[in-house]
Amino acid sequence: MTTYQAKTDEVKREWCVIDATDKVVGRLATQVATLLRGKHRPQFTKHIDTGDFVIVTNAEKMRFTGEKGTKKIYFHHTGYVGGIKGISARDLLRKNPEDLLKRAVWGMLPKNALSKKMLMKLKVYAGPNHPHSSQQPKTLTA
Repeated sequence: MTTYQAKTDEVKREWCVIDATDKVVGRLATQVATLLRGKHRPQFTKHIDTGDFVIVTNAEKMRFTGEKGTKKIYFHHTGYVGGIKGISARDLLRKNPEDLLKRAVWGMLPKNALSKKMLMKLKVYAGPNHPHSSQQPKTLTA
């Protein structure tokens, strides 16, 4: 008996919509990472991108548990000497909720060549509207 290996041309990708209203950021990010990676499918192959496209709406209404909103700091470097900058999770959620979710999902994806391709299939919108209605996405609840 041989192990099934998915091929890139036989992968059927679907579009999914997730409403992020009152969802915890980390739990939402794990659900999105699983869909992007394709681990919910029986044809999952770790070296092939078998995941779906994911649309997340209402990203501005996500929430944190405990004191993560004030104590969790996201850092980036400007490229200049001494140019490390930080922003709290609450401020980043207020300023740019799309970036907050993308950072959380990226941390849960494997660090290889496929992670960029998987992250490009993630579409995050702060409000309830998205321009992908022509793809006929299915709504996920959880």
